[in-house]
Amino acid sequence: MINREIIRIKIVQLTYAYYQNGNKNIDTAEKELVFSLSKAYDLYNHLLALIVAVTKESRRRLEVLQAKAKREGLAEPSQKFAFNRFALQLESNRQLSEFIGTQQSSWADYPEFIGKLFEQIEQSQIYKDYMLATNDSYEADREVWRRIYRTLIQENDELDALLEEQSLYWNDDKEVVDTFVIKTIKRFDEKNGSKQELLPEYDSEEEKDYARKLFRATILNADEYQRLMSDSSRNWDFSRLAYMDVIIMQIAIAEMLTFPSIPLSVTINEFVELAKYYSTPRSGGYINGMLDAIARHLIRQGRLMKKLEQPKEQQ
Repeated sequence: MINREIIRIKIVQLTYAYYQNGNKNIDTAEKELVFSLSKAYDLYNHLLALIVAVTKESRRRLEVLQAKAKREGLAEPSQKFAFNRFALQLESNRQLSEFIGTQQSSWADYPEFIGKLFEQIEQSQIYKDYMLATNDSYEADREVWRRIYRTLIQENDELDALLEEQSLYWNDDKEVVDTFVIKTIKRFDEKNGSKQELLPEYDSEEEKDYARKLFRATILNADEYQRLMSDSSRNWDFSRLAYMDVIIMQIAIAEMLTFPSIPLSVTINEFVELAKYYSTPRSGGYINGMLDAIARHLIRQGRLMKKLEQPKEQQ
């Protein structure tokens, strides 16, 4: 699950923290990086557990309605959402249950939020359409949760604030992790039951190596990379660059030189996007020009055996 997008974000954050920290110990910083990445995987599981928590709340409320219906001679309330087959399968999932069992806190500690989220779901057109639909299938049960997640959980300011309160590591993770939760929902298959596999923490050992190598190259070769930036800044006072711009370019140069299989266009585009998010409004365009100039310089020197593709509009 932990991909290069998440790794780049974490390395930007941890490199910035490394230089802000008076005690610059690269081994300690690397352990912090690995821990920070593991917290992103915890968030993935935590968000899957949110679906389970809402389903349990639905069943709790259903029991109240059933008791009232019996007492007052009313029609039996629908059990459709409370016993949604996809949600029940997720609730029984062995991997998720193991994760929940290791956590000191759970969604049960936030009953007000869970209750409010369930009410938002219940009032949504997605829920109403689902409850009225004649299509009673596992696929329909899974699809309604995919739609609920995209509409009411993926964009939820109250949830974002609550997650930030629960862990500082989750500040910038949710947007990326949401895509993996949705991917997981779509991958669930009824026949797999409780043994349905969740996404692994890492797709391969290669991703772990990528994180460590990129971080170490960024720190250990900082002076060299900053000289390249200074030489390429020409008409700009390098000392006046935003500090975050320097950090982002330093990591980008480390990726260019350390990972020959990653195309230069991918590296430049990824770090330009990070600059737009983490630095100043002008940073994206400036960093794009700087990294392009640095890449061309390294190619001329024979230090980069990659081609620099021209932007489409220039071809």
